[in-house]
Amino acid sequence: MTTLNLLQAPNVSPRSQQPLRVTAFGDSIIYGYGDPVNGGWVEQLRRQWMGTATGHVLYNLGVRGDTSAHVNQRLEREFLLRGELRNKIPDLMILSVGVNDSARVAKRDGKSITDYDRFTLEIGNLLDKSQSLCPVIFVGMVPVNESKMPFLDCLHFNHEDQFRYKEFTKSACQIRDIPYLDIFDLWQERGQTWMCDHICADGLHPNTKGYLSLLEDIRNWQPLMQLQVEA
Repeated sequence: MTTLNLLQAPNVSPRSQQPLRVTAFGDSIIYGYGDPVNGGWVEQLRRQWMGTATGHVLYNLGVRGDTSAHVNQRLEREFLLRGELRNKIPDLMILSVGVNDSARVAKRDGKSITDYDRFTLEIGNLLDKSQSLCPVIFVGMVPVNESKMPFLDCLHFNHEDQFRYKEFTKSACQIRDIPYLDIFDLWQERGQTWMCDHICADGLHPNTKGYLSLLEDIRNWQPLMQLQVEA
């Protein structure tokens, strides 16, 4: 069953369903780093769902610095430990990873943390593994503020590499009928001034305003809208 079939099943109201168990895997953007006020978009969504009649369960399994290979390594084991309600496995997986893979080490034209060919293999394996476990949706990466690079004085992120890596991920998701939310393009369309106002001083992570915007982008995305319920 595909994610769209799960989330858009006809004649099924979210209120009539049992609570869903949802896992969110990825890097620091899933973890919520950069938002000391609200804890990031996953934490805010978790709190909103917890206060609704349906009460979907959302597990934040984001790890700072994770690449696609790191998520691949831990995915199945952590997934199988997150189905506590009636001893069932989770119903849905949210993935968001890739920006750390694209970083260049030491200098702007240095070697990528994950070279492009290796990245294509890792993402393909990750998507296939994820789909074998449950329906999947993918939230794309946030564009960095290039003027603030290098991050931690050693990692160089840039839009050109980000675009290349996210375009492959988007294509790989489309081939597998996995819904993909293109945050990179969506935020760039809002302009450089808007982006700089929504990204931390480190140039990499959304700030509190950024995570609020990210939450709204995701909540207004059709695959997630089907899960929304009023408090």
